[in-house]
Amino acid sequence: MRSEVQKLPELFLERLKRIIPSQKWDTVANTFTEQTPTTFRVNSLKTSPVVLQEKLEHQGFRLEKVFWYPEAFILQGGRLRELQETEAYKKGEIYVQGLSSMIPPLILNPQPGERVLDLTAAPGSKTTQMACLMKGEGEIVANDNNRIRFFKLKANVDGQGARNVKLTMKYGESFGREEPEGFDRILLDAPCSAEGRFQIREPASYRYWKPAKIKEMVRKQRGLIFSALAALKVGGILVYSTCTFAPEENEGMLDWALKKFGASVEIQKIKPPFPNHMPGLTQWEDKAFHPSVREAIRVLPTPIMEGFFIACLKCNSSRVKV
Repeated sequence: MRSEVQKLPELFLERLKRIIPSQKWDTVANTFTEQTPTTFRVNSLKTSPVVLQEKLEHQGFRLEKVFWYPEAFILQGGRLRELQETEAYKKGEIYVQGLSSMIPPLILNPQPGERVLDLTAAPGSKTTQMACLMKGEGEIVANDNNRIRFFKLKANVDGQGARNVKLTMKYGESFGREEPEGFDRILLDAPCSAEGRFQIREPASYRYWKPAKIKEMVRKQRGLIFSALAALKVGGILVYSTCTFAPEENEGMLDWALKKFGASVEIQKIKPPFPNHMPGLTQWEDKAFHPSVREAIRVLPTPIMEGFFIACLKCNSSRVKV
């Protein structure tokens, strides 16, 4: 492990070392010192991967395809600023997005014609990705209650030409009460302590961290996941994701939801082609979680991907009304 990693909060590193398999510890720890490359996906509402790749390579960019997602590329030659100056970028044919961030919509797999909720949607990366997956058909309700973030979401939705998106600015906790069993699929990319985005070169990314931040996020997440599950149709799918390592916000949140909703909700096994992942933890400190939380995945950070947690839940019957 590189010495610079020790700049991160000591307690955070102690906790993380109990999560990451020992044989992967040095590799994972060192990612906090590395700058991930620019990655992006093609906006299939406006163009195709083949056409866009040919266009950009003709302009001198070198691209690497992502094997598990044909619409995604890694920028190998050329800089982000140069990419942003291209006609393709300005026309909304490209969306710059982290690779790990692309996984939750793929697991949710929204279909054309369905009604989908993106509960905490800003800045719109996953919303616009889902619009592509749905071929612009059906409806996506994209919600964010922060005014500044909401208008960033609106700008991105408009720029990407995602016309099947309906924007709302409400508290996410209200959806279960206002629209019980109203959605076929729901994405809850929950606000979190963002440990997966710590960067040694950017002290502001980790300076705020403390155990109290995790507890604060857990309180917020419980209200959101309860609302999301109440707003899900029978037979519907909820994908819950975070960009943090904290078990309290990940497996602990799933365990809480299973106890709250009982047999009406089950965790689905994720069988991804996605690289470098491990199953969910079934225990943290002195607390044992429901065995099915193992079906969730933890995407471990690499030089090209940030840490992420993703779980897929299915509603089997009507839940307790909010």
